[in-house]
Amino acid sequence: MDNNLEGEEVEFRKHAKYFMRFLHTLPERLASHDSTRVTIAFFAVSGLDVLDSLHMLTDTFQQDIINWIYKLQVVPKPGERGYGGIQGSSTFDVVGTPDSCGLQLYRWGHLAITYTGIAVLAALGDDLSRLNRRAIIEGVAAVQRDDGSFSATIEGSEHDMRFVYCAAAICAMLNDWGRVDRKKMADYILKSIRYDHGISQHYEMESHGGTTFCAIAALELSGQLHLLSTDTREKIIRWLVFRQQDGFQGRPNKPVDTCYSFWIAATLKILQAFELTSFKDNRDYVLSTQDATVGGFSKWPQAYTDPFHSYFGLCGLSFLNEPGLQEVMPSLNISMRAYRRLQELQRNWTLLEEGLASGNGEVTVHIE
Repeated sequence: MDNNLEGEEVEFRKHAKYFMRFLHTLPERLASHDSTRVTIAFFAVSGLDVLDSLHMLTDTFQQDIINWIYKLQVVPKPGERGYGGIQGSSTFDVVGTPDSCGLQLYRWGHLAITYTGIAVLAALGDDLSRLNRRAIIEGVAAVQRDDGSFSATIEGSEHDMRFVYCAAAICAMLNDWGRVDRKKMADYILKSIRYDHGISQHYEMESHGGTTFCAIAALELSGQLHLLSTDTREKIIRWLVFRQQDGFQGRPNKPVDTCYSFWIAATLKILQAFELTSFKDNRDYVLSTQDATVGGFSKWPQAYTDPFHSYFGLCGLSFLNEPGLQEVMPSLNISMRAYRRLQELQRNWTLLEEGLASGNGEVTVHIE
């Protein structure tokens, strides 16, 4: 590892303005992403958080974002299927539309949206008191498949490692695993380790940096990282380290891409092996994709920027201890500040539950 990280400077102010723009107006080319607007908000809000620039959002605007997330929460009625969670946009909330049109039948929680929605609330300092945590956790359990994997929704969705991660992240953030079968989940992950010791999106598929992160992070969040033998762990680390060219690639024989400075690096951080990589080469590549004119990062130099690669580029720089950036919690993919806030909320939930169980209604909770 080379600790001499001198080189191009990070355009902090321009990146913050870049994320602000995505919270106000989305470009026409993102119209097809209407149903996943919460994920775009996640990249923008979390990007501002890592930049230590949330103060650029007025208190009123922050509260508007929080209220919008809660508006997208879906809570089943008694006796209905477990479809609780957060939906991606207000597409199915057309004002004045009668239930007979059938739109309400498609108001389901979505695992990726629920995860990013909770993460946005945590980043903005919300106390999560308006979340129906039980409905959300029951919604997670309802989409677990027999093989241990998870679907994104109760119908019409793939089931693979991406949603295994989202399920684990939701349960970890809410500190409740409910009826989720963690053992089956871990078995699914272990069976997805490929011959080269990367981890695939589903059985018999190609090893991939993003899904290797999803798998390893899910094991850590569920307290099952110890299920990896020492030999397997070392071989996974080897596969990950070999993904570095200057930046990181997601698969062998593929070009490097800014986002893998998060996916690969975060996995190595979890496995306590990030120091085996070249910090300088990594930083130089990430900054080569920076738009120094209007802000943002792209996947490749001279390519279009987007909030996805912009956020993950900043996370990658945070792992390199870039001055001015907030520390990132690798397995939950949120700032350490947001993570500490979640821990405080979880302690208060535990105190409240213990107080109710003992019959003592006088429970004092503290929110920092």
